[in-house]
Amino acid sequence: MLSTHGYAAFDATSPLRPHTFDRREPREHDVQLDILFCGVCHSDLHTVRSEWGKTPYPLVPGHEIVGTVAKVGKAVTRHKVGDRVGVGCMVDSCRECKACREGLEQFCEKGATMTYAGADADFGYTQGGYSTRIVVEERFVVKVPENLAPERAAPLLCAGITTFSPLRHWNVGKGSKVAILGLGGLGHMGVKLAAAMGAEVTLLSSSAKKREDAQRLGAHDFVVHSDDAALRSQSGRFDFILDTVSAQHDLGRFLPLLARDGALVLVGAPEKPLSVPAFSIIPKRRTLAGSLIGGIPETQEMLDFCSKHSLAADVEVIAPAQINDAYERMLKSDVRYRFVIDAQKL
Repeated sequence: MLSTHGYAAFDATSPLRPHTFDRREPREHDVQLDILFCGVCHSDLHTVRSEWGKTPYPLVPGHEIVGTVAKVGKAVTRHKVGDRVGVGCMVDSCRECKACREGLEQFCEKGATMTYAGADADFGYTQGGYSTRIVVEERFVVKVPENLAPERAAPLLCAGITTFSPLRHWNVGKGSKVAILGLGGLGHMGVKLAAAMGAEVTLLSSSAKKREDAQRLGAHDFVVHSDDAALRSQSGRFDFILDTVSAQHDLGRFLPLLARDGALVLVGAPEKPLSVPAFSIIPKRRTLAGSLIGGIPETQEMLDFCSKHSLAADVEVIAPAQINDAYERMLKSDVRYRFVIDAQKL
């Protein structure tokens, strides 16, 4: 067993604190990473606080992991010692169902194994990237291009793929009129990626203070959606809306902004159900859909796209001991736009 240091939650209300736990020794198809950086995702907070169901404790969160390969199993062919690599939200799947065969492991029919709080044959459940190292089957390890700073690349393993996947699936590109709802960890990557794909991008924000940042990130237009008149003026304008908001909000205010056959895709995950007025979607054959991260091949495609276009997350690097303060600041949207833990300080 590999003794590993990390930061863990021990219940739903107490602060995270240092924790030492075991990882498995690498098997023949495994890659062992020394973790450099791990992004802090809003889903980490939801899970730590048992807001999405019962959480197993003690739990080490973190699924936006960039590190260096320290050791490989004898049968590994995709990675070698010294490579810069990443691990995202999944560390395994059945590999046999239709979704897995199509490279859509996130939709594994038997259930993908999540990077933390997922089923683990050796230890009961998986532990994530707020830690010094991790051992993962090689097929779930992706290559991180050298021209991307590792601390800025880490959030791409969740925030990047979560926004890239629906943009790709709904064929966003040159000529597309796209709105990004919310400018946080997900939204800021949505703006960057959609603009790089050639779309005309509008940011829908509750705060006029984010106008300058939106433009810096690549948005062509900006609308304060708390202004009802300004929002109504956008009626029927967009082919695609990427909804990144994880708090409660009224979908009935945003669905009318879609053109005929337009789609609003949820990637934010509010704690409570959202209501949908029927006549906000029926008359113009609008679609309300959802999207979940992306498969491993698409995650690699996203990283290569970001490398080609020199895209990465805007981050604030923190020491592990600052994680509890970071959670509180994240709840107040007091970060531009992703916290990243420096795991080398564990």
